[in-house]
Order: sequence, then structure tokens, then C-alpha cells
Amino acid sequence: MKTAYTCFCTDVIHEGHMKVIAQAASLGRVVVGCLSDRALIRYNKFPTISQQERLSLYRSIKGVDEVIMQEDMLYDDVIPALRPDYVVHGDNWTEGPAAAIRAHVEELLAKYGGSLVNIPYTYNVNVHKIDMQLRRKLAMPEYRRKRLRQLIGLTPIVKIMEAHSGLTGLIVERTVVERGGRLDQFDGMWLSSLCDSTARGKPDIELVDLTSRFRTIDEIMEVTTKPLIFDGDTGGLTEHFVYTVRTLERMGVSAVIIEDKCGLKRNSLFGTDVSQTQADIEDFTRKIAAGKRAQLTDDFMIIARIESLILEKGMEDALTRAFAYTAAGADGIMIHSRRTDPTEILDFCDRFRAVDKKTPLVVVPSSFNSITEEELAAHGVSIVIYANQLTRAAFPAMQKTAESILINHRAKEADEMLMPIKQIITLVDEV
Repeated sequence: MKTAYTCFCTDVIHEGHMKVIAQAASLGRVVVGCLSDRALIRYNKFPTISQQERLSLYRSIKGVDEVIMQEDMLYDDVIPALRPDYVVHGDNWTEGPAAAIRAHVEELLAKYGGSLVNIPYTYNVNVHKIDMQLRRKLAMPEYRRKRLRQLIGLTPIVKIMEAHSGLTGLIVERTVVERGGRLDQFDGMWLSSLCDSTARGKPDIELVDLTSRFRTIDEIMEVTTKPLIFDGDTGGLTEHFVYTVRTLERMGVSAVIIEDKCGLKRNSLFGTDVSQTQADIEDFTRKIAAGKRAQLTDDFMIIARIESLILEKGMEDALTRAFAYTAAGADGIMIHSRRTDPTEILDFCDRFRAVDKKTPLVVVPSSFNSITEEELAAHGVSIVIYANQLTRAAFPAMQKTAESILINHRAKEADEMLMPIKQIITLVDEV
């Protein structure tokens, strides 16, 4: 009997999936692949149910003869082993980044005479409603908050991109690229105090109050589903920080990063060019411990940011602080540098990992931007944050457009630099 194979990555079975099963059943024995969590977070979206629950769900579908695990989004682990006569899929992968996967599947099938069967993708009100319900579920605080910890366990390095508004949040949420036949996307968002302040035309000195910054969180979270890391600056007074932790946890934020400085906050990239004071280790560990006591779930993370290398206090001081902060309960360590050479960052990571194999390490390669994610992961880095690139990209584009309109006294010349408004609007969902 011939075999028809299809791969699912859904958490809910709707009529579109049943059409795929019916088509596959008309061709032969039906085998359904369950795309693994590790592949799913790169290919599609984060699952709302576990991998095991998805396997059970697919086995319960009438007409399915067998369910297997698919670990590779390119089908390289399944097609050569199973050699299905047919691979059945909706035609939604005939264009866009997923088209590269479809082309690769065709190549695999051609090696032994298998066939690819594309069926019309199901678009209707009921399917749209189910998709929106899943998206809203992913956005709920109790699901979103724990996702950063889950991602750290699922991927070699978690990729976080700066967002400072609902629109930039949507860009981070929806950007998917194809490279070498594989799809990739960001894992979450970073709400930088620098970018949040800059968007308001304010200096980065903790001038924007927390109520305003929480409003930005709401704007981003209302239209996205990915986990968010909050830039907590110094954390403020310890007595205030505990309330910040409770608020962020309740909102569904996954982590807060606080830096071990005190006094008037100045951006770290100024280094020793401006007066900056590093907090005493004892004071900062008390702040971390107080924050950990205040949180109500195990999902939320407090990550300690070490400024020793920025302030030229040396590697030994940075390591001493790192181990003290983890002993106080910090869920992660962020090490920062303003050098363009990543050597001292990698040295810190190697020496920290020689003692501590588990605590997540966070790096922000703004200055040392030539290093790749793969290189960072090889030195034990768990999270990479692209902290301000969207803000820095937007400013010159907007300034150039404004200058063009002033010079030409009309908008025509600027138009070639602009994205069609219709394309922007498509980012925004209608209920």
C-alpha cells in the first residue's frame, strides 16, 4: 500500500487540517509528522501545548494510521527514512520564505520518484477565528512569562531584538527569513530604556517614569505573543524594585535586567568618559535577593548586569560580582563591554562557564558586532540581545525623508525610500 505523509505543527485541528488528511487518505496509508518544538520555534510560532500533547492530538485524528516525530524542518530526517510515495501539504508554502522548504522537499522526493501534492490552503472565518484564539492564548501572561526559560532549554542561543512600540513589536514578531533553505526568526523582544526614552525625545537617565514604561509594555504585548525582557536600569531603590518585579511578573514580562550602578544613570557606552558609580556588591546582592523574594512564580527571571568591564574595573572584579550575584539568586548574568573586540567578553564567558555550567549568560554585541551567534553560543552564551538596532535604523531613514521633502517642496522624491502604506497596514491584524 502506498504511503502519504504530511507534517503538522498545529495545536488545534480545524477543517483545513482535515482536508489535508482526507486528501492523504485518498492516496494511501496516512503518516503524520509532528514537528518538534526545537524546529517549530524557528519555523512557525511557539506551541501552546507540549510536544507530547501534540503527538497524542494527531494520533486521535480519524484517518491517521501513524504519527512520527519530525525533528528537521527540511524533512531530511523523515523522507529518506520513510520514503513516502506522496507528501501532502497546503499550498501556503508555494511563496514566501517557506518556498525554500517546499523546493527542498521536491528534491528529496525526486531522488526516488515520490510526488508532492499541494492542496488549496483553507481560508475562512472559522479558521481565522481559531488562529486568532491561539495567538491570544500565546499572548496571555501565564503563557508568555515562562517562554524565555523554555526557549533557553530549546535553542543553542535565544535571539532577542529591541522593540519600543507596538509597530516595532510587530516587526520583531512577524519577521521570518530563509537562509540556506531553513527559516529563522527572533525569539523575543527587549524593551530598552535607551530606546524607550529616545522614542519620547528624552535622555537615557531614568527620566521616563515606570508608569510610562509599563504603558509601552502594554502597547507591545497587546499586539505580539513573544516573550519580553525589560531593561530595568539600576532597578531603583530596593524598596521600589520589589514592586517593579511584582508588576512586571503580573504583566507577563519574562525577565528584568538590572545593572550594578548607582546614582544618576548614564548610558554604559559612555564608559569612563562620564562619571558613573558602580554599586557595592553587598548592596546589589540585597536588591537581587529582595526581588527574588517578591516574585510569586518560578517563571520570572531577574538578570544581573555587570558593569565592571565598561568601567575598567577588570576581569577579576567582574567574575567576583558574577558569582556573588548568582549566589544571591540571580537567574542570569549579563556581561557588557564597549570594546569593538569581543576578546574580553569571550574570556569572561569561558572563565564563568568553567565554574558555572547552568546559569544563563546574556550578551549585547552593540560594539563588538562582528561576532556571530554561533561563536557566542560556543562560549556558553545563552541569550544575545540586539539592543537598539531598530531605533538606529529608523532615525536616519526618517531624517533623510524629512530633508528630501524640505529640499524638493514635495513628497515625490522621497517616495522611493518609503514602504507602501498598504504593506505596513498588513502587519496590523483586524479582529
